[in-house]
Parts: sequence; structure tokens; C-alpha cells
Amino acid sequence: MATTEIFAKVARRIDGYQDLAIEYERRLTAIPALGPENNGEGEVKKAALIKEILQELGADVIEEINAPDDRVPDGYRPNLLVRFKGKSNAKTIWIMSHMDIVPPGELKLWETDPYEVVVKDGKIYGRGVEDNQQGMVAGFLAVRALKEEGILPEYDVGLAIVADEETGSKKGLHYVLSARPDAFRKQDIIIVPDAGNSDGTMIEVAEKSILWLKFTTVGKQCHGSTPEKGINAHKAAAHLIVKLNSLYQVFDKNDPLFSPPISTFEPTKKEANVPNVNTIPGDDVFYMDSRILPSYTVEEVEAKIQQMIKEIEQQFGVKVTTESPQREPAAPPTPVDAPVVQALKKAIKEVYAREGKPMGIGGGTVAAFFRRSGYHAAVWSTLDEMAHQPNEYAVLANLLGDAKVFAHVALQQ
Repeated sequence: MATTEIFAKVARRIDGYQDLAIEYERRLTAIPALGPENNGEGEVKKAALIKEILQELGADVIEEINAPDDRVPDGYRPNLLVRFKGKSNAKTIWIMSHMDIVPPGELKLWETDPYEVVVKDGKIYGRGVEDNQQGMVAGFLAVRALKEEGILPEYDVGLAIVADEETGSKKGLHYVLSARPDAFRKQDIIIVPDAGNSDGTMIEVAEKSILWLKFTTVGKQCHGSTPEKGINAHKAAAHLIVKLNSLYQVFDKNDPLFSPPISTFEPTKKEANVPNVNTIPGDDVFYMDSRILPSYTVEEVEAKIQQMIKEIEQQFGVKVTTESPQREPAAPPTPVDAPVVQALKKAIKEVYAREGKPMGIGGGTVAAFFRRSGYHAAVWSTLDEMAHQPNEYAVLANLLGDAKVFAHVALQQ
């Protein structure tokens, strides 16, 4: 039977999985997997359900890699590496998803219980249904359809289902890559369905560096009517914010791979200083979020910022110190002609009749851990970007379509 006919059979099978997709989402959503940073107990209970589903699917190998964590009741965070055997084990088609979720936030902003799935107008509502259960369930459905049709994929299919993605991945993929450096191979196809766009055309292959900075400006507090007796830390900080805006002109390269195609330097959070109007503040704290194109190093940007700080210190007689809550140099990009990118482009064309486009993003994804380890990973999914929002939803048609894309990749020779 021709490959196109085989895929058509699998696709029809997946079309019949609407109720099953909802049921998987319902069962997973009912078990909140929150990390200890979010006052949760971790992913152990959710992992138990996932292992039960995987056994039902007939997984050939289910390996659990437990990262020690004394902050959770069970003392560890579970990570699962699962394999379904194909015609050849020369490489593995990996679909990587994560178990943990973020808290629902303000419950009054939700129209439904965040941990009870509600289906309305073709959308599945609940915390975690898109981030990241859509990708997880799509993987389940892809291998289930292949099994039920009695079709072997061309190569082994792997489901990597990890912990701790939402709070840094130290107990998740980072731990897996260090504990099991032989789990993945350079020739493997690695897909991370944890970001995307609504038409399924964005194939994320590169990320900007992330630099968050906290600026603390120290002057001298005094009465608002006698400014000559103090040093206005707030005024100096305001001038520093304006000066930092010139980073846009200093680091002005344009890279059309990214959206936006430039480095960004934006002041964000501002901490309270004095509580009353008639006091000149002696301390002032603000933050900046920078997303830096890979053509610049984080060190270059930091050096320029320190130069600007010295100028402000000399001008106003203040002392400015910085701390970095997050500092992530960009991982090496996945080449636009890498096999994983080409496989996804073929599948997207077949399933969605659209052209997939390799792109870079300003945000960080777990794929960076793969890329820093020398693996070519691509981040792809079809979604409305509802992650972390109230009334999070997954579009049912997207979930089924993504399952078809994964199945198509598994069938490619």
C-alpha cells in the first residue's frame, strides 16, 4: 500500500478520536501537577495516570527517571521516556511534552472550574489543556492510531514526558539529559509541541538570549521641599531608564528569522519607594526585560549597560547596583534545513495544506536544553496561545490535526 494511502487510513482513525481526546484531557486536567514553587506536590500522581494510559497504548518501553526533590511529599519528580517500536531503531521520532502546569491564578476570572474540563464550541477548557496536554494527548492519539491500524512507523516513536518545565526544568529535561546522556541521539527527530501559532505554520528553530535585570538606585532621602539636602534616587533611576532606551540604537541589527526581528530592551516592573508625596526617595528599584538577538552576546549588552550606569552615577551622585533574576544566553539555533524541520514542513503541508515556516522567538522554551546539548529540536504546535491565561482552552480540531502531523512524521521514510 502506498504511503499516502497508509497515512489516509491513520488520519481517518484519528478523526474518530474526538471523544477519546476529550476524555484524556478530562482525566489529566483533574490532577493538578504543580511544582513546589507554586505550593504544589509535583507530578507523581499525574505520572501514575500517564503510565496507565501508556500501558493501555501498548508502549514497548516505559522508563522512569526520577529527579530527587525533598520539597515534594514523594521526594522526587518523575520523568518518563517511552518507546513504541518501529521498523527500524536507527533513529527515534521524539515528541516531548511536560506534565506540570501553572496555577489558575484569580479564580474569579475563570468561567468554569479550572480543573474540570468543559467542552464548548469545539474548545476544551481547563488549566493545562493547551499547555501542555494538547501536545501530550496528540502524541497519545498518533501512536494509538498507528497501533489500531496495525501499521509500524518507519522508526521508533518516543514520548518524552517531563516534569518541572514551568519552573526551570532543573528537575525535568535538564536532569534527564544529565542523568541519561545516551537517551537521545544526534540523528533523532525531536519535536517539542509547546509553542506555535493558530494556523500551525510556525516552526520555532531559534530563541533570543534572555536578560532580566533588577536596578537598585541609592541616593539620600529628604523632605520634598528641600531637595538640596538629599539625592533623588527616583529621578536618577528615571534618567537611567531613558538612557537605557538607547540600547535599541546601539544593538540595532535586524534578523527576519525572528518576530519581532530586533533585540528588545523594555523597563517593566517598578517597586514602591516612599509611601508619601512629600518625601524624596533615597532608594528606587526597577526592572528591565531584554531579549537579545543571537548575533550579540549577553556580555556585550551588560558591558554597555554598566557604562550607562557609571554615567548616571557621576551625573546624580547615586550608587546603582544590578542583579539578574534571569540570564539565559541563546542556545545554538536549529538549522532551517535540519531533518526535523523538513519533516514537519512535509507533514504540515499534508495535514493543514499550509507552508511551515522556520522562525525564531523572543521567549524561552525547553528546546534550548536540547540545542545546548547538540540536538536539533523544533518547537511546533497549532494553538491559540492560551497558556497561563484564565479560561485556557485547546481547540479540539487543532489537537486532532497535530496528532495527524505527528503520525505523518512517523510514517516518513
